[in-house]
Amino acid sequence: MGEGQGQERTQQVTEDPDQAAAQLRAEIEEVREDLGETVEALAAKTDVKARAREKADELKRTAADKLPNGGSSGAGSPAAGATSAVQQLRVKARQNPVPTAALGALLGGFVIGRLTSRGGAR
Repeated sequence: MGEGQGQERTQQVTEDPDQAAAQLRAEIEEVREDLGETVEALAAKTDVKARAREKADELKRTAADKLPNGGSSGAGSPAAGATSAVQQLRVKARQNPVPTAALGALLGGFVIGRLTSRGGAR
């Protein structure tokens, strides 16, 4: 990655020691800026709490965009609130099909287990 850069730099350094020192200082400052940007990017990626908030906000916006009233929940009637909750659940299920399928399989297994255990106890 940086192997060729060192060779280029030694060829670019001039004979004048003052000018060479100024070149090196400028190059060091440029590398520091690049390193600072890299550190900021890595810190942003490792901030799990902030990324989770961003994802939650994104999901809220997506769900609000898909609602028929443009995001208004129609809180005046309980039926409208229930419809809104069902629509939000559908959106999340479509966005995350694997966890939804796993939850469905778990609930199905639980119900089947309960039904078969009751039938055998009679």
